[in-house]
Amino acid sequence: MLFRSIGIIYKHNHKAAKSEAEKLEAWFRKKGIPVYSEEMEAKEQMNWPSEEPTSIPKTVDCVVVLGGDGTLLGAARRIGRYGVPILGVNMGGLGFLTDVPVDHLYTVIEMIINGSLEIESRVMLETRVQRVKNEICHFHVLNDVVINKSTLARIIDLDVSINGEFLTTFRADGLIIATPTGSTAYNLSAGGPVLYPTMETIILTPICPFALTNRPIIVPDSAEIQIEMGKESEERVVLTFDGQVGFDLYYGDRVIIGKSKEKINLFKPPDYSYFKILRTKLRWGGSHYNSNGND
Repeated sequence: MLFRSIGIIYKHNHKAAKSEAEKLEAWFRKKGIPVYSEEMEAKEQMNWPSEEPTSIPKTVDCVVVLGGDGTLLGAARRIGRYGVPILGVNMGGLGFLTDVPVDHLYTVIEMIINGSLEIESRVMLETRVQRVKNEICHFHVLNDVVINKSTLARIIDLDVSINGEFLTTFRADGLIIATPTGSTAYNLSAGGPVLYPTMETIILTPICPFALTNRPIIVPDSAEIQIEMGKESEERVVLTFDGQVGFDLYYGDRVIIGKSKEKINLFKPPDYSYFKILRTKLRWGGSHYNSNGND
């Protein structure tokens, strides 16, 4: 692969990630490759979320992310959704998405340059919020969209329709709408299923539902999901994107979620195995399993 330019995104306020980014930037510049480097700052509550700004142009050949899964999720929303391939390098976190160890970084970079590293595409979700017939929010996510009650709010009612057909009213603390990539995030903690990340489906998982018969449901990624707060839910709730960007949601708002036209392209590290990642990160395997993820 002939690099015309490259982007580097590193974790906010992380000395090791910043140091590694500076070394990598110098390494590329020594090879005559222009580099755009950016620190990924933490996101907080926003009144009108839209495209997040980035100093990295959409024309870079790839982006190296130094940090954890949260850093990669931010990079995916900012630049990856334009088709730019991303290499996730783990700087010490759990690392479902950033699965390249930092001590293998330059070996893997050389493989990218030589064109010998595969790229895997992942589904994203596109979310729109309508308030009094006006679209007030438009966002793309790689992991999940979550509707959650505020700290002191009572249980909320969420009326859910699929492709215009009423599904049910979830009475719960909230609802998670996740991609297969996001199935190992909040969805997993809430009792949702683990899906192979390249599947093209959408998961709906209620958070602490009032009725035990309200279970997670998987629908095709061709589905359009519409969610409205029920009449009994007058409290303010929070809509979050990838657990990083928050947006206040009120009674009468309509949330519309579907598959994004854009996909995220991730470089697959050598000897990549999603099942090995599950064994390692989730500590599956029993007594015969060791900390290196080997049987």
